[in-house]
Amino acid sequence: MAVFFSSNISAQQKNTQPKKKKIEYEAGEITSNKNIKGGAKLLKGSVKFKHENVIMTCDSSYFNDKKQELEAFGNVRITQGDTMQLTGKYLKYNGSKKIAEVEKDVVLTERRMNLTTNYLTYDLNTSTASYHNGGLLNSEGNTLKSEHGYYNSKSKEFSFKKNVLLTNPQYTMEGDTLRYNTFTKVAYFLGPTKIKSNENTIYCENGWYDTDKDISQFNKNAVINTNGQQLKGDSIYYNRKKRFGKAIKNISIIDTVQKIIINGDYAEYDETDENSIVTGHALFNQLYDNDTLTLNADTLRATYLKKDSAGKNIPDLKKRIMFAYHHVKFFKSDIQGKCDSLVYLYSDSTMQLFKQPVMWSEKNQLTAEKIELQTRNGKIKLITLTNTAFIISEEDSARFNQVKGEKIRGYFLNNDLHKIYIEGNGQSIYYAKEGEKYIGVNKADCTDMLILMKDSEIDKITFIKKPDAVLYPLNEIPSEELILKDMNNRFKERPQSRKTIFN
Repeated sequence: MAVFFSSNISAQQKNTQPKKKKIEYEAGEITSNKNIKGGAKLLKGSVKFKHENVIMTCDSSYFNDKKQELEAFGNVRITQGDTMQLTGKYLKYNGSKKIAEVEKDVVLTERRMNLTTNYLTYDLNTSTASYHNGGLLNSEGNTLKSEHGYYNSKSKEFSFKKNVLLTNPQYTMEGDTLRYNTFTKVAYFLGPTKIKSNENTIYCENGWYDTDKDISQFNKNAVINTNGQQLKGDSIYYNRKKRFGKAIKNISIIDTVQKIIINGDYAEYDETDENSIVTGHALFNQLYDNDTLTLNADTLRATYLKKDSAGKNIPDLKKRIMFAYHHVKFFKSDIQGKCDSLVYLYSDSTMQLFKQPVMWSEKNQLTAEKIELQTRNGKIKLITLTNTAFIISEEDSARFNQVKGEKIRGYFLNNDLHKIYIEGNGQSIYYAKEGEKYIGVNKADCTDMLILMKDSEIDKITFIKKPDAVLYPLNEIPSEELILKDMNNRFKERPQSRKTIFN
């Protein structure tokens, strides 16, 4: 049975404060002589110290009973409570301050966590440990390295500073300051932090990461980079297991491959299907070499049209598609438009407009129940108008050139409308000129027509099927005959700049 030696004096104290307990000790051999520095005792063989709720063991030790200090050598071990254990090769302990300094092959173990370093200070008053020469923490699949570290045994929380590296089988995390709770397995980071995995790279300057559930939130300059796409936001939530993220405030999605930038107030992104949705001041920018298409809507949603046998999307840029809906407006230097909903095909930069769509190009306004715009390399190639199709242009505030049909195809050359083909129930009204002088109004009904344009004005009309055309003098045609049925002048709605699409 162990017998501890103690120098406590059993006497009534005048001070009502409880007196600190002194260090108790035992050893196989205890030597005390004047040759030992400072009057310390030399303890050898199964040396054991007890100080309140702390047990310290070693191979040998110098112990100064008066100063309540000791130095311990070889197989040093400190235990506090049922779970904390600290080992090393050298220990310096101050019993008055209850501060332990452990050196050489230091290992701090608690439950399924262990910390290794070469020098560690442990404060038994607060149950906190610190190191400043580099340390390595292993905790259930997570490995953490840093220059400086602090551990609170009561709260189970680590603080790491300078050159922090967290390694997990799925990712690595680099940063400047990191707090990690070994019980909750949640990491909190302050300062620039980068998280790398096979799927993406994440950067932020504030946030947290639940390493057990793989759920995280990134704040302050938060960015997620995935396969040529970048998601930014004031705050980004990310579930790595589900590969799902959402961003809040000042968000942007940048596609470097397609040269597309999308902005808004809120966004969600599913990496598995590569689906995304953006709401709140949603803004779409398609960048071309010399121009940009800017589009505003209540909501933008991007997805793929191609699915596998399980119904999941197959990422294929040829099948990439974007939906814009409610209060859609767009501006490009050579064409502008407005509608309630729009579909954009990434593969060939084709737009389809629905619900009271209207487009403007140069002097022309184009309307129909459905409009489709095809571009190539940033230049307009073809516009198709379907059902109640109209193309009109203003001669002045009272005169309009008009073309109407069931379907109209407008062909462009260098972004100028140069040829119009009308299919089915074709009708036209245009003002004929000689120089700057009007000579009459040409009104025609013809099943199919071909119109050639020059300088954004009608140059020549070819009537293909069942033509009925008359050139009227200006003063011989009633005013009501100068407007085709269903013609709608919407020039006042035309966006005049990129800023006006938000009006």
